[in-house]
Amino acid sequence: MPKRILFVFTSVDKTLKDAPTGWYLPEASHPYYVLAPKYEIDFAAPKGANPPVDPSSVENFKDDVKFLEDATVKEKLANAKKLSQVSAADYDAIFYVGGHGPVIDLATDPVNIKLASEFFRAGKITAAVCHGPAALVGATDANGDSIFKNRNATSFSDLEEAQVGKERDIPFLVESKIKELGGRYEKAKEPWQAHVVRDGNLITGQNPASAKGIAEAIDHALSSA
Repeated sequence: MPKRILFVFTSVDKTLKDAPTGWYLPEASHPYYVLAPKYEIDFAAPKGANPPVDPSSVENFKDDVKFLEDATVKEKLANAKKLSQVSAADYDAIFYVGGHGPVIDLATDPVNIKLASEFFRAGKITAAVCHGPAALVGATDANGDSIFKNRNATSFSDLEEAQVGKERDIPFLVESKIKELGGRYEKAKEPWQAHVVRDGNLITGQNPASAKGIAEAIDHALSSA
C-alpha cells in the first residue's frame, strides 16, 4: 500500500493590502508530479474545497497551467478537505504549498498548528516550501518548543520579499520569524536559487525554484523510512 502525503494549501485570496494572492502554482505543481507516481496524495485547506491559486503565479508559470487542467488535480482541488476533517494518523507526511496566503491564515490557524505539531511529534515528514514554512511557526515539538528551535531551516528570504515589494502584504517576514523562534536559518548564495534543507523530519525549501528539490527530499525521506 503506497504511503500517503497531505498537501496543504492556503484559503486566503487577498493580502493585507488587498492584492490578489493564494497558493503559488509551481510550488504545488512541481512537487505533485514528482510525488504522485509513488504516493497517495490528498489536498486540504482551512476552508476546504477549491483553495484559491495566486493569479500572478499562473501568469508567470504558464508551463505549470497543465496542473490546473489535469482532471485528477481538478477533482482533488474540488474535494479538498477542511483541515478540521484531517487526522495526522492517516498520513506519512505533510507538505505545505507556498504563496503569500499561508503567512496570513495557516500561521495562526489553531487547527493547523495542532495538526502540524502532531505530524512533527509523531516523527513524520513535516515539509514546506517558500512561504509555506510560515504555516509551521506555531508548531511545537514534544518539549513544547518551536519546531524551528535549534534546527536548520530555510524559507522565502527577507531579501527576496523586498525584491518583490511585498513586505507589507503579510503580517511577518518568514526568514525573520524562523530566526526569532531560534531556528538556524540558511539560504542559497544568490536570491531565487534553489535551496532545500533537511533537519530530521523537518524539510524546508527556500523559493519556487526549490519546489522540485523539496519533493525529491520528501521522496528520499519516505523511501528510506
